[in-house]
Amino acid sequence: MNTPLYPLTFRPLLKSVIWGGAEIRPFKGLEPNAEKIGESWEVSHVPGYFSIVENGALAGKSLDELIAEYGDRLVGKPVREKFGERFPLLIKFIDARDDLSIQVHPDDTLAKERHNSFGKTEMWYVIKAKGNAHLYSGFARQSSPEDYKKRIADDTFTDTLAKYEVKAGDVFFLPAGRVHAIGAGCFIAEIQQTSDITYRIYDYNRRDAAGNTRQLHTDEAADAIDYTVREDYRTHYEPEINTAVELVECPYFHTNLLDLDKTIARDHSGLDSFVIYICMEGTLELAMEGADPVELHQGQSVLLPATTKHIALTPAPKCKLLETYIPV
Repeated sequence: MNTPLYPLTFRPLLKSVIWGGAEIRPFKGLEPNAEKIGESWEVSHVPGYFSIVENGALAGKSLDELIAEYGDRLVGKPVREKFGERFPLLIKFIDARDDLSIQVHPDDTLAKERHNSFGKTEMWYVIKAKGNAHLYSGFARQSSPEDYKKRIADDTFTDTLAKYEVKAGDVFFLPAGRVHAIGAGCFIAEIQQTSDITYRIYDYNRRDAAGNTRQLHTDEAADAIDYTVREDYRTHYEPEINTAVELVECPYFHTNLLDLDKTIARDHSGLDSFVIYICMEGTLELAMEGADPVELHQGQSVLLPATTKHIALTPAPKCKLLETYIPV
């Protein structure tokens, strides 16, 4: 007989990269060291990087094993019908000490055709921003495949992009096809489709210690880019205490912001989807009927199975969370 499902926390997968900073370990309550950590993968089903359960009777099991064992009870029947045996979301924290390369991700159709993969739609929530931290999202002026190739060649591509100075609480939705880049000083939470397909367009002509430039994918990116120009790429919302404020609604995920200073109840009985809570500030207790309460602190995430009906979230004394699930 299966072990009953309960709120699951996972061991973080810390990624040491040359552009990483020193924020992630202390943010998560881990002992600081000299390693440059650029990303912490909180919930992952990317092949080779399966999350491992940290708490309770299922500790040591991988997310892949859980999907095989629990199926619809873990992810939800409509979720499994749509995405098969692949857990559809990847949850990350990202700490950029340096500017990241300018990128684009293919949509489902192109990714399936070229890589037999899902595309990558994602969102960013800015947790912290240092000084004049900025990011790029979309085009500020009209471009085209021909203009794109010309500007890559003459090193003026960034002139066409919309650049935003950012602060804590800023949100950006990045559908597949939108050109984007995280700038130095940004510390963000990222929710994305489970896909590792990235087309690197421009890397500021940087070279490694051996004098080599990074591999670029300028040709592959040309027909993956959405060249539409929009007036504003920032997601606007009105903060509200002790209620779920919608940030993003798209076919791949629905994300709410919860800023709490008292206990609230959440009814997930109508979702038929897993739910993930990402704690970005403070501490809380999450209580689910039939399971031991789970204590979460800043920098932790928890996965609730699709069988979850009702929960209570109790901050101690305050907390800020992202809540995300698959709309069905």
